[in-house]
Amino acid sequence: QVHLVESGGGLVQAGGSLRLSCAASGRTFRFSAMGWFRQAPGKEREFVAALRWSGGGPEYADSVKGRFTISRDYAKTTVFLQMYSLNAEDTAVYYCAAGVRGSDNPWDYWGQGTQVTVVS
Repeated sequence: QVHLVESGGGLVQAGGSLRLSCAASGRTFRFSAMGWFRQAPGKEREFVAALRWSGGGPEYADSVKGRFTISRDYAKTTVFLQMYSLNAEDTAVYYCAAGVRGSDNPWDYWGQGTQVTVVS
């Protein structure tokens, strides 16, 4: 079994920053990628950023490029999302996801989410 637990969300002023963490436990050796998604009220869940163990560098949605940075703690299978210059459009529930080698699905495991609210 795999568990993904997000933390670090909260209320932040526009222009501020937050750092989200996603701690993975269980059979993490099967992972091939970890990433972040978000879902704003009334909208579909959207991709934010991802890291793939096969390399190729981090991937970002156009809306967060230059403002968000995804990174990884290899020893603890923890993924971080450093967010800068936050604005109201970044308000959403942020979800951590993990993909498994050989899976037919792009993403196999999801966390419960952490709320990020940006206020002006």
